[in-house]
Amino acid sequence: MIEVSNLGKTFIKDGNKIEVLKDVNLEINRGESLAILGVSGAGKSTFLTILGILDHPTSGHILYNNVDVFGWNEQKQAEYRNKEIGFVFQSHHLLPEFTSLENTMMPALINGVPMQEAREKAEIALTELGLGDRLVHKPGELSGGEQQRVAVARALIMEPGILLADEPTGNLDTKTGEKIHDILLDLNKTKDITLVIVTHNKHLADRMSRTIGLQDGRVCNL
Repeated sequence: MIEVSNLGKTFIKDGNKIEVLKDVNLEINRGESLAILGVSGAGKSTFLTILGILDHPTSGHILYNNVDVFGWNEQKQAEYRNKEIGFVFQSHHLLPEFTSLENTMMPALINGVPMQEAREKAEIALTELGLGDRLVHKPGELSGGEQQRVAVARALIMEPGILLADEPTGNLDTKTGEKIHDILLDLNKTKDITLVIVTHNKHLADRMSRTIGLQDGRVCNL
């Protein structure tokens, strides 16, 4: 489903080239759950950002179903990203002035889904994640785990085939983090969502179907 070929990413800082990713080659199958492990600075988050078409590689290609998405214009990339890729980050990035329902509706509304349909989709997503009684609560009225579940619902509202998560439980206590892990892995199994998680959590990685490492910008064996 996803084929990464000779992927490289270089940043320029103070006139110096910094190679963050170097010749990354990887295939990710539909419905797979993949953990990416590595120390800070290994290039994990940069790789996930490029995989989600939020940034462009300096070299190499990423094929989604045999199509090079970086050959598209920005509008087509944005449309594909909005429909096919969900994101969950360490920080939930919820808008504080909006309710759980309104936050969850945002991607659908941006995609042109009618208001009532977006509301129904959001209610279903939140209810499936155990937040049916938190629809009108704002982020400040929710626990950390509830906020992250709203973020997951928001990521799922367009029914994406791919869910990318960057340290999704890094700000949560162990017990709450485990609940989020359970939710993500259950979504992978029940909805056949391709799940890619960047994590430092070896226990979580052990629960995934496959684990790779990133070291000095390259894929390595663990």
